[in-house]
Amino acid sequence: MPPPSEDPPPPPNGGYGWVCTLCVALINAHTWGLNSAYGVFLAHYLSTDTFPGATYLEYAFVGGLSISCAMLVSPLATLSIRYYGSHLTLSIGIVLETASLMGASFADERQIWQLFLSQGVCFGFGMGFLFVASVGIPPQWFTTKRSLANGISTSGSGFGGLLYSLAAGAMIRSIGLAWCFRVLALLCFTVNTGCTILIRDRNKIIGSRHLLDLKLFKRPEYLLFNGYGFFSMLGYIVLIFSLADYANRIGLTASQASVISAILNLGQGLGRPPIGYFSDGIGRMNMAGLATFLCALFTFVIWIFAKSYGVLMLYALVGGTVAGTFWATAAPVAVEVVGLKDAPSALNLEWLVIVLPCTFSQPIALQIASSTGGYLGTQLFVAFMYMAAALCMLFLRGWKVDELNELARRENNHPNGMSIAESGLEANGDIARTAGRRTRWKESWKWRKV
Repeated sequence: MPPPSEDPPPPPNGGYGWVCTLCVALINAHTWGLNSAYGVFLAHYLSTDTFPGATYLEYAFVGGLSISCAMLVSPLATLSIRYYGSHLTLSIGIVLETASLMGASFADERQIWQLFLSQGVCFGFGMGFLFVASVGIPPQWFTTKRSLANGISTSGSGFGGLLYSLAAGAMIRSIGLAWCFRVLALLCFTVNTGCTILIRDRNKIIGSRHLLDLKLFKRPEYLLFNGYGFFSMLGYIVLIFSLADYANRIGLTASQASVISAILNLGQGLGRPPIGYFSDGIGRMNMAGLATFLCALFTFVIWIFAKSYGVLMLYALVGGTVAGTFWATAAPVAVEVVGLKDAPSALNLEWLVIVLPCTFSQPIALQIASSTGGYLGTQLFVAFMYMAAALCMLFLRGWKVDELNELARRENNHPNGMSIAESGLEANGDIARTAGRRTRWKESWKWRKV
Protein backbone atom coordinates (compact mmCIF):
# COMPACT_ATOMS: atom_id res chain seq x y z
CA MET A 1 0.00 0.00 0.00
CA PRO A 2 1.54 3.34 -1.01
CA PRO A 3 2.25 5.85 1.73
CA PRO A 4 -0.17 8.74 2.06
CA SER A 5 0.64 11.78 -0.05
CA GLU A 6 2.03 14.92 1.51
CA ASP A 7 -1.12 16.81 0.56
CA PRO A 8 -4.09 14.50 1.19
CA PRO A 9 -7.33 14.96 -0.74
CA PRO A 10 -9.75 17.43 0.84
CA PRO A 11 -12.42 16.05 3.15
CA PRO A 12 -15.84 15.43 1.55
CA ASN A 13 -17.38 18.06 3.88
CA GLY A 14 -20.46 15.91 4.44
CA GLY A 15 -21.71 12.63 3.05
CA TYR A 16 -20.96 9.67 5.30
CA GLY A 17 -19.35 12.14 7.68
CA TRP A 18 -22.82 12.92 9.04
CA VAL A 19 -23.33 9.25 9.91
CA CYS A 20 -20.02 9.28 11.77
CA THR A 21 -21.03 12.51 13.52
CA LEU A 22 -24.27 10.91 14.72
CA CYS A 23 -22.39 7.83 15.90
CA VAL A 24 -19.95 9.97 17.90
CA ALA A 25 -22.90 11.87 19.41
CA LEU A 26 -24.44 8.59 20.58
CA ILE A 27 -21.11 7.41 21.98
CA ASN A 28 -20.80 10.68 23.90
CA ALA A 29 -24.35 10.24 25.21
CA HIS A 30 -23.44 6.81 26.58
CA THR A 31 -20.12 7.87 28.08
CA TRP A 32 -19.96 11.54 29.09
CA GLY A 33 -23.75 11.80 29.25
CA LEU A 34 -24.05 8.83 31.55
CA ASN A 35 -21.20 10.17 33.68
CA SER A 36 -23.01 13.52 33.97
CA ALA A 37 -25.86 11.65 35.65
CA TYR A 38 -23.57 10.79 38.56
CA GLY A 39 -25.30 13.48 40.58
CA VAL A 40 -28.40 11.26 40.69
CA PHE A 41 -26.36 8.35 42.06
CA LEU A 42 -24.66 10.72 44.50
CA ALA A 43 -28.00 11.91 45.83
CA HIS A 44 -29.10 8.29 46.30
CA TYR A 45 -25.87 7.32 48.07
CA LEU A 46 -26.16 10.23 50.49
CA SER A 47 -29.89 9.94 51.19
CA THR A 48 -29.84 6.18 51.84
CA ASP A 49 -26.33 5.87 53.33
CA THR A 50 -25.63 3.17 50.75
CA PHE A 51 -22.01 2.84 51.84
CA PRO A 52 -22.01 3.37 55.62
CA GLY A 53 -19.19 5.58 56.81
CA ALA A 54 -18.37 7.02 53.38
CA THR A 55 -18.01 10.81 53.31
CA TYR A 56 -19.30 13.34 50.78
CA LEU A 57 -15.71 14.00 49.71
CA GLU A 58 -15.18 10.31 48.95
CA TYR A 59 -18.31 10.22 46.83
CA ALA A 60 -17.17 13.39 45.04
CA PHE A 61 -13.87 11.71 44.16
CA VAL A 62 -15.76 8.86 42.46
CA GLY A 63 -17.20 11.31 39.94
CA GLY A 64 -13.88 13.10 39.53
CA LEU A 65 -11.96 9.85 39.13
CA SER A 66 -14.07 8.76 36.18
CA ILE A 67 -13.19 11.94 34.26
CA SER A 68 -9.53 12.10 35.25
CA CYS A 69 -8.99 8.39 34.47
CA ALA A 70 -10.58 8.95 31.05
CA MET A 71 -7.98 11.63 30.38
CA LEU A 72 -5.14 9.70 32.00
CA VAL A 73 -5.62 6.65 29.76
CA SER A 74 -5.41 8.76 26.58
CA PRO A 75 -1.75 7.87 25.77
CA LEU A 76 -2.56 4.17 25.89
CA ALA A 77 -5.66 4.72 23.76
CA THR A 78 -3.59 6.73 21.31
CA LEU A 79 -1.08 3.91 20.95
CA SER A 80 -3.94 1.49 20.45
CA ILE A 81 -5.30 3.62 17.59
CA ARG A 82 -1.84 3.85 16.03
CA TYR A 83 -1.14 0.11 16.07
CA TYR A 84 -4.59 -1.50 16.01
CA GLY A 85 -6.97 1.12 14.61
CA SER A 86 -10.01 2.97 15.87
CA HIS A 87 -12.42 0.04 15.87
CA LEU A 88 -10.42 -2.17 18.22
CA THR A 89 -9.79 0.82 20.51
CA LEU A 90 -13.51 1.54 20.63
CA SER A 91 -14.17 -2.14 21.37
CA ILE A 92 -11.78 -2.06 24.33
CA GLY A 93 -13.67 0.93 25.69
CA ILE A 94 -17.01 -0.87 25.31
CA VAL A 95 -15.75 -3.89 27.26
CA LEU A 96 -14.32 -1.75 30.07
CA GLU A 97 -17.38 0.45 30.39
CA THR A 98 -19.77 -2.51 30.40
CA ALA A 99 -17.62 -4.32 32.97
CA SER A 100 -17.53 -1.22 35.18
CA LEU A 101 -21.30 -0.89 35.34
CA MET A 102 -21.77 -4.61 35.93
CA GLY A 103 -19.09 -4.50 38.62
CA ALA A 104 -20.75 -1.54 40.32
CA SER A 105 -23.99 -3.51 40.50
CA PHE A 106 -22.24 -6.12 42.65
CA ALA A 107 -20.29 -3.65 44.83
CA ASP A 108 -20.27 -4.60 48.52
CA GLU A 109 -22.04 -1.90 50.53
CA ARG A 110 -19.36 -2.21 53.20
CA GLN A 111 -16.50 -1.57 50.75
CA ILE A 112 -16.49 1.92 49.20
CA TRP A 113 -13.25 1.09 47.40
CA GLN A 114 -15.20 -1.24 45.13
CA LEU A 115 -17.19 1.76 43.92
CA PHE A 116 -13.94 3.65 43.35
CA LEU A 117 -12.64 0.84 41.14
CA SER A 118 -15.87 0.17 39.23
CA GLN A 119 -17.87 3.38 38.80
CA GLY A 120 -14.73 5.50 39.10
CA VAL A 121 -11.55 4.00 37.63
CA CYS A 122 -12.87 1.25 35.31
CA PHE A 123 -15.69 3.41 33.93
CA GLY A 124 -13.18 6.22 33.37
CA PHE A 125 -10.81 3.95 31.46
CA GLY A 126 -13.64 2.70 29.26
CA MET A 127 -14.88 6.23 28.66
CA GLY A 128 -11.33 7.30 27.80
CA PHE A 129 -10.84 4.63 25.14
CA LEU A 130 -14.21 5.42 23.58
CA PHE A 131 -13.64 9.18 23.73
CA VAL A 132 -10.09 9.27 22.37
CA ALA A 133 -10.91 6.92 19.51
CA SER A 134 -13.99 8.89 18.44
CA VAL A 135 -13.39 12.57 19.21
CA GLY A 136 -11.12 13.24 16.23
CA ILE A 137 -13.27 11.50 13.62
CA PRO A 138 -15.91 14.18 12.78
CA PRO A 139 -13.32 16.90 11.99
CA GLN A 140 -11.68 14.51 9.49
CA TRP A 141 -14.80 14.53 7.32
CA PHE A 142 -15.41 18.28 7.10
CA THR A 143 -13.83 21.60 6.16
CA THR A 144 -16.29 24.53 6.32
CA LYS A 145 -18.74 22.53 8.45
CA ARG A 146 -16.13 21.13 10.83
CA SER A 147 -17.19 23.06 13.92
CA LEU A 148 -20.88 22.39 13.29
CA ALA A 149 -20.20 18.66 13.07
CA ASN A 150 -18.13 18.79 16.24
CA GLY A 151 -20.86 20.73 18.03
CA ILE A 152 -23.47 18.14 17.03
CA SER A 153 -21.26 15.25 18.12
CA THR A 154 -20.48 16.80 21.52
CA SER A 155 -24.13 17.70 22.11
CA GLY A 156 -24.70 13.99 22.67
CA SER A 157 -23.16 14.29 26.11
CA GLY A 158 -25.69 16.97 27.08
CA PHE A 159 -28.74 15.10 25.81
CA GLY A 160 -27.37 11.86 27.27
CA GLY A 161 -26.93 13.59 30.62
CA LEU A 162 -30.52 14.85 30.46
CA LEU A 163 -31.87 11.41 29.56
CA TYR A 164 -29.91 9.43 32.11
CA SER A 165 -30.34 11.98 34.91
CA LEU A 166 -34.08 11.30 34.68
CA ALA A 167 -33.93 7.61 33.74
CA ALA A 168 -31.42 6.59 36.41
CA GLY A 169 -33.50 8.14 39.17
CA ALA A 170 -36.63 6.39 37.92
CA MET A 171 -34.87 3.03 37.65
CA ILE A 172 -33.33 3.28 41.11
CA ARG A 173 -36.79 3.88 42.58
CA SER A 174 -38.50 1.13 40.58
CA ILE A 175 -35.98 -1.71 40.18
CA GLY A 176 -33.25 -0.80 42.64
CA LEU A 177 -29.64 0.38 42.37
CA ALA A 178 -28.10 -2.92 41.30
CA TRP A 179 -30.50 -3.56 38.42
CA CYS A 180 -30.23 0.07 37.37
CA PHE A 181 -26.50 -0.47 36.81
CA ARG A 182 -27.19 -3.69 34.87
CA VAL A 183 -29.75 -2.07 32.57
CA LEU A 184 -27.35 0.81 31.91
CA ALA A 185 -24.59 -1.70 31.13
CA LEU A 186 -26.80 -3.43 28.54
CA LEU A 187 -27.85 -0.13 26.96
CA CYS A 188 -24.27 1.16 26.72
CA PHE A 189 -23.01 -2.11 25.28
CA THR A 190 -25.73 -2.23 22.61
CA VAL A 191 -25.57 1.40 21.49
CA ASN A 192 -21.78 1.74 21.54
CA THR A 193 -21.33 -1.55 19.66
CA GLY A 194 -23.72 -0.42 16.93
CA CYS A 195 -21.91 2.91 16.59
CA THR A 196 -18.52 1.18 16.43
CA ILE A 197 -19.73 -0.96 13.53
CA LEU A 198 -20.95 2.07 11.57
CA ILE A 199 -18.17 4.57 12.29
CA ARG A 200 -15.33 5.16 9.82
CA ASP A 201 -12.16 7.21 10.29
CA ARG A 202 -9.89 8.77 7.66
CA ASN A 203 -6.61 8.36 9.56
CA LYS A 204 -4.75 6.64 6.72
CA ILE A 205 -6.06 9.04 4.08
CA ILE A 206 -4.93 12.19 5.88
CA GLY A 207 -1.84 10.59 7.44
CA SER A 208 -2.82 11.35 11.05
CA ARG A 209 0.09 11.23 13.48
CA HIS A 210 -1.20 9.33 16.49
CA LEU A 211 1.88 10.04 18.57
CA LEU A 212 2.55 11.99 21.73
CA ASP A 213 4.74 14.67 20.19
CA LEU A 214 6.15 16.47 23.23
CA LYS A 215 7.75 19.05 20.93
CA LEU A 216 4.34 20.68 20.71
CA PHE A 217 4.92 22.04 24.22
CA LYS A 218 7.69 24.21 22.77
CA ARG A 219 5.09 26.18 20.82
CA PRO A 220 3.74 29.14 22.82
CA GLU A 221 0.45 29.00 20.92
CA TYR A 222 -0.04 25.39 21.98
CA LEU A 223 0.60 26.34 25.61
CA LEU A 224 -2.16 28.93 25.31
CA PHE A 225 -4.43 26.17 24.01
CA ASN A 226 -3.44 24.09 27.06
CA GLY A 227 -4.31 27.02 29.33
CA TYR A 228 -7.70 27.36 27.66
CA GLY A 229 -8.49 23.73 28.47
CA PHE A 230 -6.95 23.74 31.95
CA PHE A 231 -8.88 26.76 33.22
CA SER A 232 -12.09 25.71 31.44
CA MET A 233 -12.05 22.38 33.26
CA LEU A 234 -11.44 24.01 36.64
CA GLY A 235 -14.71 25.86 36.16
CA TYR A 236 -16.69 23.22 34.26
CA ILE A 237 -16.24 20.27 36.63
CA VAL A 238 -17.23 22.39 39.63
CA LEU A 239 -20.30 23.66 37.82
CA ILE A 240 -21.73 20.31 36.69
CA PHE A 241 -21.13 18.58 40.02
CA SER A 242 -21.99 21.46 42.39
CA LEU A 243 -25.13 23.01 40.98
CA ALA A 244 -27.45 20.37 42.49
CA ASP A 245 -25.73 20.70 45.86
CA TYR A 246 -26.11 24.48 45.66
CA ALA A 247 -29.82 23.96 45.01
CA ASN A 248 -30.06 21.98 48.25
CA ARG A 249 -28.09 24.68 50.11
CA ILE A 250 -30.66 27.36 49.18
CA GLY A 251 -33.56 25.23 50.42
CA LEU A 252 -34.75 23.42 47.28
CA THR A 253 -35.91 19.82 47.51
CA ALA A 254 -33.92 16.83 46.24
CA SER A 255 -36.37 16.46 43.37
CA GLN A 256 -35.93 20.11 42.37
CA ALA A 257 -32.15 19.74 42.61
CA SER A 258 -32.22 16.78 40.22
CA VAL A 259 -34.30 18.80 37.78
CA ILE A 260 -31.73 21.60 37.96
CA SER A 261 -29.01 19.10 37.06
CA ALA A 262 -31.12 17.77 34.18
CA ILE A 263 -31.79 21.30 32.87
CA LEU A 264 -28.05 22.02 32.94
CA ASN A 265 -27.48 18.99 30.73
CA LEU A 266 -30.33 20.07 28.46
CA GLY A 267 -28.64 23.44 28.08
CA GLN A 268 -25.42 21.72 27.06
CA GLY A 269 -27.23 19.60 24.50
CA LEU A 270 -29.01 22.61 23.02
CA GLY A 271 -26.01 24.93 23.14
CA ARG A 272 -23.22 22.95 21.52
CA PRO A 273 -24.59 22.65 17.95
CA PRO A 274 -25.14 26.45 17.67
CA ILE A 275 -21.63 27.01 19.03
CA GLY A 276 -20.33 24.79 16.24
CA TYR A 277 -22.56 26.40 13.61
CA PHE A 278 -21.56 29.97 14.44
CA SER A 279 -17.92 28.91 14.82
CA ASP A 280 -17.89 28.10 11.11
CA GLY A 281 -19.40 31.51 10.41
CA ILE A 282 -17.49 33.91 12.67
CA GLY A 283 -14.37 31.84 13.35
CA ARG A 284 -13.60 28.92 15.67
CA MET A 285 -11.35 30.82 18.05
CA ASN A 286 -13.66 33.83 18.09
CA MET A 287 -16.61 31.67 19.08
CA ALA A 288 -14.62 29.71 21.66
CA GLY A 289 -13.47 32.88 23.38
CA LEU A 290 -16.88 34.58 23.24
CA ALA A 291 -18.82 31.58 24.59
CA THR A 292 -16.28 31.03 27.39
CA PHE A 293 -16.50 34.69 28.38
CA LEU A 294 -20.30 34.45 28.41
CA CYS A 295 -20.11 31.54 30.84
CA ALA A 296 -18.05 33.69 33.22
CA LEU A 297 -20.50 36.59 32.74
CA PHE A 298 -23.58 34.44 33.42
CA THR A 299 -21.96 33.15 36.60
CA PHE A 300 -21.28 36.71 37.78
CA VAL A 301 -24.70 38.17 36.97
CA ILE A 302 -27.10 35.20 37.37
CA TRP A 303 -25.74 32.35 39.50
CA ILE A 304 -24.41 34.53 42.31
CA PHE A 305 -27.87 36.11 42.68
CA ALA A 306 -29.89 32.91 42.11
CA LYS A 307 -31.71 32.28 45.38
CA SER A 308 -34.94 30.79 43.99
CA TYR A 309 -35.93 27.76 41.93
CA GLY A 310 -36.90 29.79 38.87
CA VAL A 311 -33.75 31.90 38.70
CA LEU A 312 -31.51 28.89 39.27
CA MET A 313 -33.35 27.00 36.51
CA LEU A 314 -32.76 29.98 34.21
CA TYR A 315 -29.05 29.90 35.01
CA ALA A 316 -28.87 26.13 34.48
CA LEU A 317 -30.45 26.45 31.03
CA VAL A 318 -28.66 29.59 29.85
CA GLY A 319 -25.33 28.83 31.52
CA GLY A 320 -25.50 25.24 30.32
CA THR A 321 -25.52 26.35 26.68
CA VAL A 322 -21.96 27.69 27.05
CA ALA A 323 -20.62 25.74 30.05
CA GLY A 324 -19.09 22.96 27.93
CA THR A 325 -17.67 25.22 25.23
CA PHE A 326 -14.26 23.58 25.55
CA TRP A 327 -15.62 20.17 24.52
CA ALA A 328 -17.43 21.67 21.52
CA THR A 329 -14.40 23.62 20.30
CA ALA A 330 -11.32 21.64 21.37
CA ALA A 331 -10.89 19.55 18.21
CA PRO A 332 -11.56 22.33 15.64
CA VAL A 333 -9.36 24.82 17.52
CA ALA A 334 -6.58 22.22 17.82
CA VAL A 335 -6.62 21.86 14.03
CA GLU A 336 -6.22 25.63 13.70
CA VAL A 337 -3.30 25.63 16.13
CA VAL A 338 -1.22 22.65 14.99
CA GLY A 339 -2.76 21.46 11.71
CA LEU A 340 -4.88 18.47 10.82
CA LYS A 341 -2.07 15.89 10.85
CA ASP A 342 -0.84 16.81 14.33
CA ALA A 343 -4.30 17.36 15.82
CA PRO A 344 -4.59 13.82 17.31
CA SER A 345 -1.28 14.24 19.12
CA ALA A 346 -2.19 17.74 20.28
CA LEU A 347 -5.55 16.59 21.63
CA ASN A 348 -4.14 13.58 23.45
CA LEU A 349 -1.53 15.72 25.17
CA GLU A 350 -4.31 18.14 26.06
CA TRP A 351 -6.27 15.32 27.73
CA LEU A 352 -3.24 14.71 29.95
CA VAL A 353 -2.99 18.41 30.77
CA ILE A 354 -6.55 18.52 32.09
CA VAL A 355 -6.19 15.43 34.33
CA LEU A 356 -5.30 17.60 37.35
CA PRO A 357 -8.22 20.05 37.11
CA CYS A 358 -10.65 17.20 36.42
CA THR A 359 -9.47 15.38 39.55
CA PHE A 360 -9.14 18.18 42.07
CA SER A 361 -11.50 20.99 40.99
CA GLN A 362 -14.51 19.57 42.84
CA PRO A 363 -12.62 18.93 46.11
CA ILE A 364 -11.26 22.49 45.84
CA ALA A 365 -14.80 23.83 45.44
CA LEU A 366 -16.05 21.79 48.40
CA GLN A 367 -13.20 23.08 50.54
CA ILE A 368 -13.95 26.69 49.58
CA ALA A 369 -17.65 26.22 50.37
CA SER A 370 -17.03 24.52 53.71
CA SER A 371 -14.37 26.99 54.86
CA THR A 372 -16.43 30.07 53.99
CA GLY A 373 -19.78 28.68 55.06
CA GLY A 374 -21.39 29.63 51.75
CA TYR A 375 -21.19 29.24 47.99
CA LEU A 376 -20.04 32.74 47.01
CA GLY A 377 -16.35 31.77 47.01
CA THR A 378 -17.09 28.73 44.85
CA GLN A 379 -19.15 30.81 42.42
CA LEU A 380 -16.37 33.39 42.11
CA PHE A 381 -13.87 30.56 41.57
CA VAL A 382 -15.94 29.23 38.66
CA ALA A 383 -16.35 32.68 37.12
CA PHE A 384 -12.67 33.61 37.34
CA MET A 385 -11.56 30.24 35.91
CA TYR A 386 -13.76 30.76 32.86
CA MET A 387 -12.45 34.31 32.59
CA ALA A 388 -8.86 33.03 32.60
CA ALA A 389 -9.76 30.51 29.89
CA ALA A 390 -11.28 33.29 27.77
CA LEU A 391 -8.09 35.36 28.13
CA CYS A 392 -6.00 32.42 26.93
CA MET A 393 -8.21 32.16 23.86
CA LEU A 394 -8.00 35.92 23.29
CA PHE A 395 -4.19 35.79 23.08
CA LEU A 396 -4.35 32.61 21.00
CA ARG A 397 -6.54 34.28 18.38
CA GLY A 398 -4.07 37.18 18.30
CA TRP A 399 -1.36 34.71 17.30
CA LYS A 400 -3.65 33.20 14.66
CA VAL A 401 -4.55 36.57 13.15
CA ASP A 402 -0.91 37.49 12.60
CA GLU A 403 -0.05 33.98 11.37
CA LEU A 404 -2.68 34.25 8.64
CA ASN A 405 -1.63 37.80 7.77
CA GLU A 406 2.00 36.71 7.42
CA LEU A 407 1.03 33.71 5.30
CA ALA A 408 -1.06 35.95 3.04
CA ARG A 409 1.82 38.39 2.64
CA ARG A 410 4.17 35.58 1.69
CA GLU A 411 1.70 34.29 -0.86
CA ASN A 412 1.31 37.83 -2.21
CA ASN A 413 -2.42 37.53 -1.66
CA HIS A 414 -5.09 39.00 0.58
CA PRO A 415 -6.06 37.24 3.81
CA ASN A 416 -8.80 34.75 3.06
CA GLY A 417 -9.23 32.82 6.30
CA MET A 418 -7.43 29.69 5.04
CA SER A 419 -5.60 27.84 7.77
CA ILE A 420 -2.04 26.60 7.55
CA ALA A 421 -3.20 23.02 7.58
CA GLU A 422 -5.54 23.64 4.63
CA SER A 423 -2.95 25.56 2.59
CA GLY A 424 -0.45 22.70 2.39
CA LEU A 425 2.46 25.17 2.44
CA GLU A 426 4.49 23.78 5.32
CA ALA A 427 7.54 26.02 4.86
CA ASN A 428 5.52 29.21 4.66
CA GLY A 429 3.40 27.91 7.50
CA ASP A 430 6.37 27.54 9.84
CA ILE A 431 7.51 31.07 9.09
CA ALA A 432 4.02 32.50 9.54
CA ARG A 433 3.56 30.57 12.78
CA THR A 434 6.76 32.08 14.18
CA ALA A 435 5.75 35.57 13.08
CA GLY A 436 2.44 35.20 14.88
CA ARG A 437 4.22 34.52 18.18
CA ARG A 438 5.99 37.88 18.07
CA THR A 439 2.91 40.06 17.73
CA ARG A 440 0.07 38.03 19.24
CA TRP A 441 -0.51 40.54 22.03
CA LYS A 442 -1.42 43.52 19.85
CA GLU A 443 -3.23 41.39 17.26
CA SER A 444 -5.52 39.95 19.95
CA TRP A 445 -7.83 42.98 19.76
CA LYS A 446 -8.11 43.15 15.97
CA TRP A 447 -11.23 41.64 14.51
CA ARG A 448 -10.87 38.86 11.98
CA LYS A 449 -12.53 35.56 11.31
CA VAL A 450 -10.22 33.00 12.95
